[in-house]
Amino acid sequence: MKCIIDRRAQFSASHRYWLPELSEAENLARFGACTNEKGHGHNYVLYVSMAGDLDEYGMVLNLSDVKHVIKQEITSQLDFSFLNDVWQEFQETLPTTEHIARVIWQRLAPHLPLVRIQLFEHPELWADYYGNHMEAYLTISTHFSAAHRLARPDLSYEKNCEIYGKCARPNGHGHNYHLEVTIKGEIDPRTGMIADLVAFQKAVDDFVVEPFDHTFLNKDIPYFAEVVPTAENIAVHIRDLLKQPIAEIGAHLHKVKLIESPNNSCEVYCTEPLSLAHPAAQREPALVQP
Repeated sequence: MKCIIDRRAQFSASHRYWLPELSEAENLARFGACTNEKGHGHNYVLYVSMAGDLDEYGMVLNLSDVKHVIKQEITSQLDFSFLNDVWQEFQETLPTTEHIARVIWQRLAPHLPLVRIQLFEHPELWADYYGNHMEAYLTISTHFSAAHRLARPDLSYEKNCEIYGKCARPNGHGHNYHLEVTIKGEIDPRTGMIADLVAFQKAVDDFVVEPFDHTFLNKDIPYFAEVVPTAENIAVHIRDLLKQPIAEIGAHLHKVKLIESPNNSCEVYCTEPLSLAHPAAQREPALVQP
């Protein structure tokens, strides 16, 4: 029986974004504060996903062996290091989150049956790599607070209450929405980036967070005057708002995940869901794919 297992590891390291072929002004314009000559650091969290058949002992792999491989090949070399200098791959291509994930895959692939490398630079920025040449996924997370009411204007109050329950109450209710936006693209062989991270964050802020934050969605966002602002419909609208801005920064919008509460979330895709494309993601099916 096929099964996927994950092993978590972590390391602390610093890095710097700087290309010697660019002037100081050009580096500053492209990388901002990340050009500081002393570098800056992160507590990286790494998840290694592996697939295989269960053996007679009920295991895909012996996790003690997996732990040893990850330590020997990755964490013992990267922990408390300056990434730009530690591996040759980071001298040719900047050690961005997505590129580090790709190089970790390359170094572990001869030893483990990998299906995914997921690397968190911090809780609001992470990359996924599935072994597909230079293609990687980059996710940022953010939040906004908003109120809404779930009710169709063409239905009676009683019918809306039957469908939406307490959410149909006339004065609405609010949520602290957690939003995850994932892009995919080819890693630039020099910058190590799928797209400019600052431009990516700005697109999400300008087109979603600022317009949506501290609003009553039904009344303040024109789209929801006629569309019921369920979590699913909000996610679909966010996806549609971000498609073009993300394309303009040179990437493809892959997924929008909206977490309405600890109990409710939904995902919508612009491209083939990872649950279909990659076995490692089969535990995260798309709930909405209009």
